[in-house]
Amino acid sequence: MASFVYFRKVAETGDSVEYVFGFDTDEPPRRLLVDVKSHRSRPMDGEIDYAFLKASRKINALREEASRWPDQGTSIS
Repeated sequence: MASFVYFRKVAETGDSVEYVFGFDTDEPPRRLLVDVKSHRSRPMDGEIDYAFLKASRKINALREEASRWPDQGTSIS
């Protein structure tokens, strides 16, 4: 079974980057916050699940590749 998680940056400050993310556009988007210094992320609703982990890992991988926080993206597996 394939899975598809999208994410899009909605805010960036000197301390954090905020993204909306989800499985598809039919579901209400969720939000995650990434600490700029530690690169640690947390779901703003407190629910650590597959979608959160998949989005968080892809965001950090793209950050490492480009040396900047990605504006948007997807993780497909």
